[in-house]
Amino acid sequence: MNIHFTRMLLFMLAVFISPAQAQTKGFYENVQKKHVNQVLDDLNTYAAQANFTKYFDLFAEESTFAGTDATEVWNKKEFMAYARPHFEKGKAWNFNSLKRNITFSKDGSYAWFDEILDTQMKLCRGSGVLERTSKGWKIRQYVLSMTVPNDVSGEVVRAKTPLEDLLISELKK
Repeated sequence: MNIHFTRMLLFMLAVFISPAQAQTKGFYENVQKKHVNQVLDDLNTYAAQANFTKYFDLFAEESTFAGTDATEVWNKKEFMAYARPHFEKGKAWNFNSLKRNITFSKDGSYAWFDEILDTQMKLCRGSGVLERTSKGWKIRQYVLSMTVPNDVSGEVVRAKTPLEDLLISELKK
């Protein structure tokens, strides 16, 4: 009877604790998702306001930004040098997220995202990775790419072929 009681008690604990743990995990993930969303929203806001310092404070010291041109792959310092003249004009760029997906690593230390952005280049995709640090979530990698509707991809390929054939040749060397 004692073994039966112990088994029953363990079963009851499993039944009641598992949903509580799942709810706690869900709550924690929702809170972290709000934090990550805020970082990405702030990124767009600070660019539109041309707030250079706040914009780049959102990036980890060791971060990478990949732009829409194949040659635009910069560490934070290089990206800052590229962006500074744009910010000094009083308006850098104005991106608005239309749809965003966020996923977390099992240990909750990393979040990766993809989003569709409304930009001066029309629809673009932003994607990347954030790391949870002692100073909050920081962007470790950000990739900006222009979307190309399938119906016009042939035209786009024809337009960019002369430029990119040269780059392909250089990269193969």
